[in-house]
Amino acid sequence: MTGAPLFPLPAPRGGAPHLLVVAGEHSGDEHAARMVAGLLRLRPGLRVAALGGPRLAAAGAQLLLDRTALSVVGLGEVVRNLPFFRTLIEETVQWIGRHRPPAVCFVDNSGVNLRIAKELRLRGISAKGGGDVRTLYYISPQIWASRPERRFDMARNLDALAVIFPFEVGCYADTGLPVEFVGHPFLAPDYLAPVSSDPSGPVLLLPGSRPRAVGLIAPALLAGFRKYAQAGAGRRAVILYPSEAIRGQLEAAGLPGDVSLQRTGEPVAASAVLTSSGTMSMHCALAGIPGAIAYRTDLLTYLIARWIVRVPYLGIANILLGEPMYPEYIQGAAGPGPLAAELEACTGDPSRRARAKAQSAELRAMLVNPAGATEADWISRNVP
Repeated sequence: MTGAPLFPLPAPRGGAPHLLVVAGEHSGDEHAARMVAGLLRLRPGLRVAALGGPRLAAAGAQLLLDRTALSVVGLGEVVRNLPFFRTLIEETVQWIGRHRPPAVCFVDNSGVNLRIAKELRLRGISAKGGGDVRTLYYISPQIWASRPERRFDMARNLDALAVIFPFEVGCYADTGLPVEFVGHPFLAPDYLAPVSSDPSGPVLLLPGSRPRAVGLIAPALLAGFRKYAQAGAGRRAVILYPSEAIRGQLEAAGLPGDVSLQRTGEPVAASAVLTSSGTMSMHCALAGIPGAIAYRTDLLTYLIARWIVRVPYLGIANILLGEPMYPEYIQGAAGPGPLAAELEACTGDPSRRARAKAQSAELRAMLVNPAGATEADWISRNVP
């Protein structure tokens, strides 16, 4: 964690907000921003405050704290920053207790958000604790991958949950928690996909959005691309970066001349992708870009994950399809040779591209809400 946190949180502008949104890293900021923008189109007079990032601010929320600059990854990094997270949780709970927004919506980032929801109940602030603040949650923690028992705590602490994968509704069937599938945000009619598929485009390298993850994954992606590029002239790659901090980190590491940087959100058409397992991997899968997943983390986090994770794949597209659309190379397996071979197959074998296109269509069919409901509809119904 770099820099001092901006505590205490500032007071809301123009009176108590109707809604407080609590999001975490870049992907949470992105999803929450689309939800808030849609909500304000439906109910223009609402006041919204947020702990999130610049996209939430651009959507119309008063940004109380930029949490996208404070993301961590890996158990070791979390442990080192426990004092910060305790302070964040306490300050957020106190802020809600002082200003009493009628509703709080947590977005993803379950490690912090579920603890805040629990404290709100224990202190009698939330409706679940006898208070007057409704606690909502958008984008379920992946209880189907690890620690499924969390669903019972969620039912004790939350009033409603919106999920983006249809099978997640059934995961909560034994809890009594109202759960609604609202469709995947990447398939909304007004959503502009940041990536598309083009067999003549560059290779896309996606090391993630958090500094620690980027530091571990980017070298593996670059080594794989360098080995691939040795086989033919004119091959090039683009790395997408979500923030200036990540851009500086990548530039400091040194990039070869055939690798360029581009800000996430600026459209790019790619022939193939090497990606970490985060949000951008889903963008690429839905776009039908062939590729592979490469992931590295610290040893302790990896060993614990091996013990508690219950799904056969790391990438969500692979989990949904039940097969590896993106072959996964984890830890030491993410070496230059295997990653270069994946890129060679993706750019040189037409059947690989055709298969990715077919798998993309299958994913899209799974993730569209047949009733046309959206996260904005859901949050509007749940904010008094």
